[in-house]
Order: sequence, then C-alpha cells, then structure tokens
Amino acid sequence: MRETNGNMPDSRADLARRIALIEDERAIIRLQTAYGYYVDKAQWDEAADLFAPDATLEIAARGLICGQARIRGYLKCLPSLVPGAVFNHMQLQPLVTLDGDRAMGRWRAIMEVAVPDASGQPPRALVGEATYENAYVREGGLWKIARLHCFVTYYADWHEGLAAGGIPMGTALPEFPPDAPQTVAYQSYPGVFIPPYHYPNPVTGKAWAR
Repeated sequence: MRETNGNMPDSRADLARRIALIEDERAIIRLQTAYGYYVDKAQWDEAADLFAPDATLEIAARGLICGQARIRGYLKCLPSLVPGAVFNHMQLQPLVTLDGDRAMGRWRAIMEVAVPDASGQPPRALVGEATYENAYVREGGLWKIARLHCFVTYYADWHEGLAAGGIPMGTALPEFPPDAPQTVAYQSYPGVFIPPYHYPNPVTGKAWAR
C-alpha cells in the first residue's frame, strides 16, 4: 500500500479527510439548528453570539444588517416571547457545501407565528415558509454564521390559508434602519420567486441560472 506524508497510507489519509468533512458538516448543521431554537424563544443574545464579527444578516425585505453588533441590535428589536406569542422556525432540508474554512448552506424553514393583539383580541396566527442561503466561516476552530440570508417565500393567515392570498413579508424596521438595501429584490407569494441555489445540479453539474 503506497503511503503519503511519509507514514499514512492513502486509504487512511482519505478516511481521515472524509471524517473531517462529516464533522464539519455536522458542526454547521448544529450551528444553524441552534440558531433556529434561539429564534423560537426570542433569545436574541444567544442567537447573535452565533455570528462572526463581520457577518451580515438579511431577512425578507428588511435590508442588509452588517456586523455582529448591529445584528444583535436588530434582533433585539424583534418581538419578545410573551403570553400568546409563538415564533416556531423549523429548519429542514439542509444542503451544506464545504470549502476549507468556508461553507455554504441551504435550508427550508417552516414558520408558525402567533402575534398577540395589543387590544386584547386573540393573537393573529400565521404560517409561512422561508429558504435560507447562508455562508459560514471557521474562526479559531469554531464554525460561525458569516451571512444569513432568509428569503421569505410566503406568509398566510393560519385560518384562511394560501387560497386567500399571501400576507406581505416584513420590510425595514423604522426603529432600526438597515445598513444597506436588500441585495435581492423579490416578491413573496402570490408572487413567484426561486431563491438562487449556491450549488450546481448534483447530477448534471450545471449551475443554476435565473
């Protein structure tokens, strides 16, 4: 058996490389899953701690937020978890592409949201879907979120359903203006939009073209 690096057989070196890739993928999935759980419970500091210092965040049509400190401030402008509130974000279908100390990941989030009514009426119940196209970076041996881009594809009233038409996605918060406009202009349901894929077709190798 031919050896590489003086002492490690090819098969052992390949096995070590493959194990390292699996561990990196699992670490990124764990990172993104933790983000979802923190968002569910409005634990904004815990969520912000997952971002790299120079990370960016972009959700719906709210514009681009730059830097971990600004991301923390933005998140803290979002609603708190109070009686009558639900913010479930179930992050599914991870597809992670590794490239050394950087990576990309695509996710689907199914959202269940209940927002209490200040007038004492029952909470407004919504259901939605968002597709994430995120970037990650390894710093000091730890994977962190380098870019979180959440494309909201639809929001709908829980009781009326999609047949009643979509609810407009969120726009910039007046109390926390973005650092730059949104990077991709699009409309959620009933509009048609396909969030761009970061990866080529796994079979044909063709890059996605809008």
